Amino acid sequence: MNITFLGAAQEVTGSSYLVEADGVRFLVDCGMFQGGRETRAKNHRAFSFDPRGIDFVLLTHAHIDHSGLLPRLVALGFRGAIHATRATCDLLAVMLPDSAHIQEKEAEHENLDRFHRGMARRGEGAGPAHREIAPLYTVAQAQTSLKRLNPVDYDLEIAPHPAVRCIFRDAGHILGSAIIEVWVGEGRRRRKIVFSGDLGQPARPLVRDPTPILDADYLLVESTYANRDHKSMEATQDELVEAITDTIERKGGNVIVPAFAVGRTQELVYLLADLTRQGRLPKLSVFVDSPMATAATEITYKHMELLDDETHALLGRQGGAQYFRKLEFVEDVEESKALDRIRGGAVIISASGMCEAGRIKFHLRANLPRHESSVLITGFQAAGTFGRRLVDGARRVRLLGEDIPVRASLYTLGGLSAHADRSALLTWLANFRDKPRRVFVVHGEDVVANGFADTLTERFGWDALAPQPGQRVTLD
Repeated sequence: MNITFLGAAQEVTGSSYLVEADGVRFLVDCGMFQGGRETRAKNHRAFSFDPRGIDFVLLTHAHIDHSGLLPRLVALGFRGAIHATRATCDLLAVMLPDSAHIQEKEAEHENLDRFHRGMARRGEGAGPAHREIAPLYTVAQAQTSLKRLNPVDYDLEIAPHPAVRCIFRDAGHILGSAIIEVWVGEGRRRRKIVFSGDLGQPARPLVRDPTPILDADYLLVESTYANRDHKSMEATQDELVEAITDTIERKGGNVIVPAFAVGRTQELVYLLADLTRQGRLPKLSVFVDSPMATAATEITYKHMELLDDETHALLGRQGGAQYFRKLEFVEDVEESKALDRIRGGAVIISASGMCEAGRIKFHLRANLPRHESSVLITGFQAAGTFGRRLVDGARRVRLLGEDIPVRASLYTLGGLSAHADRSALLTWLANFRDKPRRVFVVHGEDVVANGFADTLTERFGWDALAPQPGQRVTLD
């Protein structure tokens, strides 16, 4: 049995693992690399295999860094099934076409920019001096890939291949997220591999806690925040109240919140409603400016059975609207542009969460130069992303072709992360009754992943390592 670490190896994006054993070849996740210009080339060359030779795909959840290359996989010849939870399948129906739309627009803008640069160099009479770049995949290809989805239920065994059995368990990360237990082979050759996917932080709003797993021959565990603990929810709520109160009530500005459309946006709406219910915040004017976030919120309400009891009690049938002065889901482009004319008093939640694409760029352009406004960072910012530059203290940034000064205040709420922190990861791992034969620490930046592998060796006596990108390991 062999496993190849195609992505999320000593980095956080591009999750994808190729398993080969007993005449079967399958992928667990097929994610897009994100952050920085070099990721375009990485995404174009991501497949070191023939997609036509892959039997099936198991998908842990819908986030683009785990699912975003599925349309390309199908476009290049994959004809198997993509197995994912029902909520994940519903989310992908929104997220993959949206990702494709971004790919098309970015290719269009790049080609136009290249054309103008070529004209400037060669003179007005010259024709185009470059080959047009193609999008990574198109909206049509994304729609085609959705036909390969096979929805599965939590906690029920499925057999995607005669030599493979698997069960999806709730990972508590976002709606529909899964830990996948996979058994490969028969009889004495049967081996169990556990893929943690992205594990959620226990006792957080909306989703349930991650499911404990008791045993595995081989384990792949994420390590996004394996080097630190998050602030408590109480401290995070205090910071959220401070950021909003200071910005809106004292300085009269706007609070701009880059947020992942799936999970983080819904969690923020819940928290703002809860803080208003407690009397810690006044009723606010909140604008959710992301068509995908609107669709994801509707999908969340469709799968209320997957949410925790506290969420049911607070949101009820009205979705918590009674706790807001205004709660508006913005879809129209002109309405989105109008938000940038609001001078104060608004909380604008918009995608993307790492500020790499989408409407958030326009809201940042309008508010970053304003001392009275604030930017609220609520999730992990991968190396090379625009959001990471803000977190690292950039005082000037290049945005939408303009040089923008950063005068707005910046708040970072690490306690809202949908990823388990160091303590939560160690607590989840302590559920294993016997030590796995080998543990692979993935989905973490190099220093973090290697450090956590050392921790697992020292604390549990496990054979743990952080694989290199592209590394192929023989398991038996």
